[in-house]
Amino acid sequence: MLITEAVRGGWDVLAQYRTGDAASVDGCNAEDFVLGAGVLERVASTESPQPNMALVSRRTTSLARLEREVAGAVPWVVFLDAVSDPGNLGTILRSAEAMGAAGVVLGSGSVDAFNPKVVRASAGALFHVPVVEGVTLAEVKALGYRVLATSSHQQPGSQSLGDAELGGAVCLVLGSEAHGVDATNATVIDGWIRVDHAGRAESLNVAMAATIISYEMARVRAR
Repeated sequence: MLITEAVRGGWDVLAQYRTGDAASVDGCNAEDFVLGAGVLERVASTESPQPNMALVSRRTTSLARLEREVAGAVPWVVFLDAVSDPGNLGTILRSAEAMGAAGVVLGSGSVDAFNPKVVRASAGALFHVPVVEGVTLAEVKALGYRVLATSSHQQPGSQSLGDAELGGAVCLVLGSEAHGVDATNATVIDGWIRVDHAGRAESLNVAMAATIISYEMARVRAR
């Protein structure tokens, strides 16, 4: 349950709401409201809502946290360049959190991390992986991250994922499926990587590509 993950992640739950036949969420000390018949269905954003809802204080992370991460370890972060589909962002958050990313940075044009569809698609990962908003790729690189952008096509200087050097502090950049990584970021990109595939499809879904690369990032660090 998403509310349980918010509590586990230490987020400030301001209030919880539930139908009369549902139990309150374990570990949640927020004020508890029991709703009358049919009320939850009218206010929820889904056709078949869960019997529990909560009001949670919005929380994002500052660039300073990523700076502390890079100073103390060899982390990797994900930078999303105009990734606008909420389902894709939710899946990317889920994969990044599962594979140990130090954070996910939302660049200009990306969907709001607190869009209800993003929250649901993240399966609670949103409450466990730091999310940074309102910063540029250049600002992330200035912290000491090596910037590796992704492309669905071979281009001058690009490397296959299996051949790329992924160690150290890395910022992985993924662009929108329609336009890829914005050309204005080219001056701060240190290298390009691609996920080679044998099928006839032009490219992978951005969330699926992020999942594959996130797994490889974790595998490299586990050696």
